[in-house]
Amino acid sequence: MSNQIKDAAASSSLDCPVVEGRRQVQHVPARKAEVGGIPIHRVLPSRQRRLVGAWCFLDHAGPAVFKGDSRGMQVGPHPHIGLQTFTWMIAGEVLHRDSLGSEQVIRPGQVNLMTAGRGISHTEQSLPEDPQLHAAQLWIALPHAYRDTAPRFDHYPELPTWQEEGVTLTLLVGELAGREAPTLTFSPLVGVDLAVEREATLTLPLRPEFEYALLPLEGAPSLEGEALAVDELAYLGRGRDAMTLALPAGARVLLIGGEPLGEEVLIWWNFVGHSKAEIVEAQREWEAGGERFGRVAGFSDDERLMPPPLPWRE
Repeated sequence: MSNQIKDAAASSSLDCPVVEGRRQVQHVPARKAEVGGIPIHRVLPSRQRRLVGAWCFLDHAGPAVFKGDSRGMQVGPHPHIGLQTFTWMIAGEVLHRDSLGSEQVIRPGQVNLMTAGRGISHTEQSLPEDPQLHAAQLWIALPHAYRDTAPRFDHYPELPTWQEEGVTLTLLVGELAGREAPTLTFSPLVGVDLAVEREATLTLPLRPEFEYALLPLEGAPSLEGEALAVDELAYLGRGRDAMTLALPAGARVLLIGGEPLGEEVLIWWNFVGHSKAEIVEAQREWEAGGERFGRVAGFSDDERLMPPPLPWRE
């Protein structure tokens, strides 16, 4: 018997119901899109699920191999407020530049974390030396108390990595199994990459007060008998102290979770805010070329990405 949640109205709950002794799983399908010339599958935000802890955005980018005259991913200058951008690189190399003057290549096994706070702009460009890209790109909503924090950029070339049952685990953020990642956070979060070398059954400890979700990036894993599909978010909710995954060789799974944010979060274009007024003000400042977001060196004003018209009246 499937333990999948199918009622969209019930899916807004943080607690997946228990039926016949089994906790349900909410399956959230991805939307296909393109970012900077790269195909992506977007699972957050969606109508069915808008947040997992403070995680408010999740794209699975690629895997893609650039052919012919393709330049790979090329994302011009664009702004952010109220969030952290979080890039986990699996294959390929991308150059990050921002209005603080940061310039950093991210390579496989590394995380780039940009804290937008009150405002920042940046670019992302694939390097021609490596004609491929496979990554998870996420946003973390800043709590209201930190929404206007000073912008900053952090690069994490080394993260806690270990093996269990033929699975390589990389702790991207937070704590797990007595290990702690160095990644900067403003609310309690966890993120883990699971790379499966040989067929395995793996049990991981969870925190009942956290809500969790799984995103299979490759392969066909299952959670306690429930099949999981590639590029389909499996929302686990709260109330679990452990989970057991059956993992085929070659599978790759991303686990994210966190303490429920408990705050209203609005997302429009590249802005995250706690009110429409915050987003309206940010968009107008970006369109006007104000100093709030700075400039990314080496790019002209004509190369700046511009948002669609605001969906709200003044």
